[in-house]
Amino acid sequence: MLEIAIKGSKNYWLWIVFLLAVIGAGAIVYIDQFTNGLMITGMSRDVSWGFYIANFTYLVGVAAGGVMVVIPFYLHDYEKFHRITILGEFLAVGALIMCLLFIVVDLGQPIRMLNVLLYPSPKSILFYDMLVLNGYLFLNIVVGWKVLEAERNQVEPVWWTKPLVYLSIPFAIGIHTVTAYLYCGLPGRGFWLTAILAPRFLASAFAAGPAFLIILCYIIKKFTKFDPGWDAMQTLSKIVCYAIIANLFFFLCEVFVVYYSNIPGHKAHIQYLLFGYHGYTQLVPWMWTSLTLMGTGAVFLLIPQLRNNKTLLPVTCAMIVIGAWIDKGLGMISGGFVPSPLHHVTEYAPTGPEITITLAVYATGFLVLTILYKLATQVKEEVRG
Repeated sequence: MLEIAIKGSKNYWLWIVFLLAVIGAGAIVYIDQFTNGLMITGMSRDVSWGFYIANFTYLVGVAAGGVMVVIPFYLHDYEKFHRITILGEFLAVGALIMCLLFIVVDLGQPIRMLNVLLYPSPKSILFYDMLVLNGYLFLNIVVGWKVLEAERNQVEPVWWTKPLVYLSIPFAIGIHTVTAYLYCGLPGRGFWLTAILAPRFLASAFAAGPAFLIILCYIIKKFTKFDPGWDAMQTLSKIVCYAIIANLFFFLCEVFVVYYSNIPGHKAHIQYLLFGYHGYTQLVPWMWTSLTLMGTGAVFLLIPQLRNNKTLLPVTCAMIVIGAWIDKGLGMISGGFVPSPLHHVTEYAPTGPEITITLAVYATGFLVLTILYKLATQVKEEVRG
């Protein structure tokens, strides 16, 4: 099926060239980082995780969100998701590739990745994170490819794809649960030291992932002959609605506990994010923008007349995607490090090189996603024809 990827319109090839140019620019900057170390980033002794890990955390959620089309279709025979299930699986592949690349660029020296394999430790949460991320990536590649191949040949998928589909469901939940455990397992960071962090991560994942998939469905419908189906997108929008409401509820639970208990070690982080801390207010406008976008998006999706508006739906989904990215990316990472356990404030902002490398990682993921979606839409058009 790969021969399909080398056939396309002028716009298709212009998009591919653009992505390759962004990847090339990022590769040049990454050589500088590889040579001189992470000193070219905005990270410091007090803020040792920055823009790379922020995007990693967010994209793990996007990948996990793909399970919200797998469960209804494979477990409950929800036929309306027949057209978009493969799109959700391939979205997970692209997101996971970006996740792994963000880990690579964050390490400084990529060879350090081998330590997890050469010296595995069952006591290490990072070890389990490596297992679930790579396992979920493998499952989505194999299942997505075999199902698409079977559809092209108009035969039933081989029998062993069904068990792999069922196995991918706990893996999808596991990738974001284990990622949350990486944070809440650090007792010195009060902002992350909460049992509700994993449910919060999953709620935002089940909102951001399907919301991004809806936007991709609009793009596919515009530039190809394949129609993902309005009913499927409507069902996805309902999933996004209740998931983002749950995410906001969990956040408000944290705010209540922090201010009602008045524990300084935990309160300082929420104070910094929402109102500023000792005059440091760098993230305050970002966090209120995030809450506004997610809250407004939830209201738009809750009202049937607004949710059914075909022009407004992609805008609403974009609000959810951006709001969740700010909340889980910028807010979650910087909010956990600022202030430090000693209540010192070292604010963090990504540098130009960090942003360039980040854009290159996204371009790599979108390149993979473009090729996979090209295969999927072309095959479905052939079968339909």
